[in-house]
Amino acid sequence: MISFQSGDSRRYLNKPKTKLNLKLKMTFLIVILIIGMFSIVGLFLQYFLSDTLETQLGERALSVAESVAQIPELKDAFGLDNPSAVIQPLVSPIREATGAEFIVVGNRNEIRYAHPNPDQIGNKMVGEDNDRALIHGESYVSKAVGSLGQSIRGKVPVISQEGEIIGVVSVGFLNEDVQSIVKNYSRELWYVLLAIVGVGMIGAVLIANYIKKLLFGLEPEEISHLLLQKETILQSTHEGIIAVNKEGTITMMNAAAKRLISSNRKETDQLIGRPILEVLPNSELHKVLERGESQYNKELLLGNHIVLVNRVPIYYDNMLIGAVSTFRNKTEIEKLSKELTRVKQYADALRAQTHEFSNKMYTILGLIQLGKSEEAVDFIRRESNIQQKWIRFLFEKVPDPLVNAILLGKLNQANEQRVRLTIDPESRLTHRLSDKKRDALVTVLGNLIENAIDAVKNNSESKRDVSIFFTDIGEEIVFEIEDAGKGVPSDFALDIFKQGFSTKEGSHRGIGLALTKQVLTEIGGNIFLEEGELGGACFVVTIPKENTDKGGLE
Repeated sequence: MISFQSGDSRRYLNKPKTKLNLKLKMTFLIVILIIGMFSIVGLFLQYFLSDTLETQLGERALSVAESVAQIPELKDAFGLDNPSAVIQPLVSPIREATGAEFIVVGNRNEIRYAHPNPDQIGNKMVGEDNDRALIHGESYVSKAVGSLGQSIRGKVPVISQEGEIIGVVSVGFLNEDVQSIVKNYSRELWYVLLAIVGVGMIGAVLIANYIKKLLFGLEPEEISHLLLQKETILQSTHEGIIAVNKEGTITMMNAAAKRLISSNRKETDQLIGRPILEVLPNSELHKVLERGESQYNKELLLGNHIVLVNRVPIYYDNMLIGAVSTFRNKTEIEKLSKELTRVKQYADALRAQTHEFSNKMYTILGLIQLGKSEEAVDFIRRESNIQQKWIRFLFEKVPDPLVNAILLGKLNQANEQRVRLTIDPESRLTHRLSDKKRDALVTVLGNLIENAIDAVKNNSESKRDVSIFFTDIGEEIVFEIEDAGKGVPSDFALDIFKQGFSTKEGSHRGIGLALTKQVLTEIGGNIFLEEGELGGACFVVTIPKENTDKGGLE
């Protein structure tokens, strides 16, 4: 995983500088490679050609020498007083016919009986390479410097009718002639290799242009820069991201996706390259690959997390090459929703108190303007007694300030909407709550009381009743919120706590009860729907007193 500090990131804010662009760099490197390869090939072929020619000429010289050594007249001439008079005329036509540079015949003492230069006849043979033929009777090829220069020689012993070695035949080709032939062939070889190198240079330019086009004109430094940016963005993104190819194999996964899939890092390290359905059997990325259609805000269960998923196909040149899925933990979204709900509840409570207080102030002002001072005093005293009664009751029965505040706010909200909200005098909640349970209870009470007021506010005045009862006697804290509304049909009793389900008309419904159910589940609580005495819905909330949430204080 790539990570970097903010100080280091400043180096990558600007486009990286390049000394030599990719096209020139690739062309130069390919040309150097071609020249190097063909230089090695050319040198090898030149050596191989030279060696082959020398071998062939040596075998040719040896073959001619063997033929000359087998001539009966030549063997018989060794017994004459002047062998050269017979041997020299005998071998000269053979030398001219075979193209040999020389054919030298000598006796056991290496005295020449035949030589291309008649002046050399009678002199000792030069080269000192006749021992194998004269002593051991071998036929062989040697390379040595003779009277005509360095040459390739075929040496064959001359054996008499009695089987004795009586002389040696040496047939040779000058090394200069070999090198001249090699030079002629090499010139043509190097011309061909140079032509191939030229074609290779043109190919290098074409390849460089093609690679440059595939890389969208980017330089290697720019690609590295973009890769670093991509990895940094992927790994720092809070949303999980998984990409697959057209076969459904995972090609990329960021750290957030790994955390959501599994808490075991060793397990997730091996997920790249595995089929998506093997890692996430309930994934629908394969459907995106089949249909090429995007999917948005789909719910998916990843381990213990419910996530919201977006799935989008990836196209290149109008061809589907894969798909990418992004997902975010729904719990985090719902936590934000809970915070917004609490703020809304507090705002509604304050608005209700402000509105009610404003109405009462106008009433008092009107009484004073009418000269009804005694009625104004009685009204103030009566309202003060009601407020003091509520505050005193809640202060005694509910010491927790947040729970106290939400109940007082809902009392004022109900009073503003002309709904009779009553709290059973026997209610009490003196048990100390942890921060987590207190926050959850505030959310639950806000949603349930809000729904109860909403259920009865359009009833006739005599049926606008909402009652609350709570107690902490026993092992659980119990709240009952009952209203005189229409209630919940029995067919919907199991569905009302599902996200998005609502019996009310309009959009953005079905959130409150689902959120209530979730926050209660998180603290080990529960909620039930029962038949109430007022004829409407009666919700019973239970919260265990045991400290089940980490870090809480009961």
